[in-house]
Amino acid sequence: MTKIAGNGCKCNRPCHLSIYQHHKIILLLPSSAAALQERKRVLFFFYTTNRRNRSPPHSLTPFRTAVQSAALLPRDLGVEDHHQMASGMLSLTCPSSSSLSLPHHFKGGAAAAGKPKLLNQASVFGKRFVNTESFTRTTMAVALNVSRFESITMAPPDPILGVSEAFRADTNEMKLNLGVGAYRTEDLQPYVLNVVKKAEKLMLERGENKEYLPIEGLASFNKVTAELLLGADNPLILQQRVATVQGLSGTGSLRLAAALIERYFPGAKVLISSPSWGNHKNIFNDARVPWSEYRYYDPSTVGLDFDGMIADIKAAPEGSFVLLHGCAHNPTGIDPTPEQWEIIADVIQEKNHIPFFDVAYQGFASGSLDVDASSVRLFAARGLELLVAQSYSKNLGLYAERIGAINIVCSSADAATRVKSQIKRLARPMYSNPPVHGARIVANVVGDPELFNEWKEEMEVMAGRIKSVRQKLYDSLRAKDKSGKDWSFILRQIGMFSFTGLNKAQSDNMTNKWHVYMTKDGRISLAGLSSAKCEYLADAIFDSYHNVS
Repeated sequence: MTKIAGNGCKCNRPCHLSIYQHHKIILLLPSSAAALQERKRVLFFFYTTNRRNRSPPHSLTPFRTAVQSAALLPRDLGVEDHHQMASGMLSLTCPSSSSLSLPHHFKGGAAAAGKPKLLNQASVFGKRFVNTESFTRTTMAVALNVSRFESITMAPPDPILGVSEAFRADTNEMKLNLGVGAYRTEDLQPYVLNVVKKAEKLMLERGENKEYLPIEGLASFNKVTAELLLGADNPLILQQRVATVQGLSGTGSLRLAAALIERYFPGAKVLISSPSWGNHKNIFNDARVPWSEYRYYDPSTVGLDFDGMIADIKAAPEGSFVLLHGCAHNPTGIDPTPEQWEIIADVIQEKNHIPFFDVAYQGFASGSLDVDASSVRLFAARGLELLVAQSYSKNLGLYAERIGAINIVCSSADAATRVKSQIKRLARPMYSNPPVHGARIVANVVGDPELFNEWKEEMEVMAGRIKSVRQKLYDSLRAKDKSGKDWSFILRQIGMFSFTGLNKAQSDNMTNKWHVYMTKDGRISLAGLSSAKCEYLADAIFDSYHNVS
């Protein structure tokens, strides 16, 4: 940076330039043309003068030279022109509104001598400035397009949510959005469950208020949530060994648990399946919790690499947290068998690991709430302490309500009480307390026997539609592909997703040629597929798999 400064401030008023003598010029300018371009030609000018002791004309030479080199002023201006422009273009730096002014002899300048007027007293380069009267001196400064956030770079688009943005921009009538995991009807329209509408009607009839919830959330919601997960008659609930706190859906609940791990288990590692939901790594990175991956997907079979999974869990440091998908693994749709779950529990117990379940699809995968919760209940029945993050986005269609919970099963009621107090302490500075609308919907549906049974019927219908398009997609691929390729893995997968086995180039072909929008790892959401589009999707997959390397 170039600096030209005097010895000290002779101004008797507060001024952030007080270290400089007021009859000098202080110019801050990037030292190279490259730096100037990178900073968008941002210049800081500090110009001062004393009315009783004017600066001589030659003192403006450094100012004129530097400004000309920045290509901001023409080179054919005289000293008086620069003198007037400097005075007119610079904004006031002293906080006093009555302390600074353009000296009267500057208000004529070049214009008074018959030359074109360069600028007016109030505006330079489109910037407006304030000019006020003073009998001692003038101090002025300007900054063009300066941002304190200049060093912040553009973030990359979200790999999942960005798919929907690209889909909306596509005008092709055959386009399909199979990227985001959100249920659609056969007409590919968003679906609000009838039982949700009834629960909301009840809320309106009761005239419930919108007061703040406690930090831990709605008590009735927390009660039915723990019962839904573990079973209403589970001894753990009766013994008050489960700490349940309402969270901001599954993501927020995972983030709360990550904060708890970071604070009370320093250095502990979280094991994440490879692959896993894309946001898992973001959550633990943001919480500064170290993580590593365990093998899960076998590309040669498009199935579970069970031996690799077991070996990696065994090799992990004792006391690690093992993140498991309770059902309908995202993104693969590949779940362990009941027998494999028993072995996984054995290894975790032997290694003194802590199981950490992400349950986002209870009831939505198989159509049965109890079947989809069987893995969690197996671990709990063994007496293991564990963490479970829950979400109601999929099974109740409450995507925008951001409603879920973090449950921590402890060895005693006393431990559960202490753990819950610390989760609340972590939640308070994050979001203070959770939203009430979705919590009341869940409490009304799960807590009312009639609505609860109606909900289970609707879940079976939604899960059944996904199973139907899964079967039809498999049938279409099998009929088209005579190469001997085995597509039966599609039927072995469960839930709303199918891991097609397509690589990035093949996934790009699906989008660029066929207008099928999906994540680049080959995952498709069957919840966004209709029976009428199964044939078209099969053509796209067949072409991409066989014709793109």
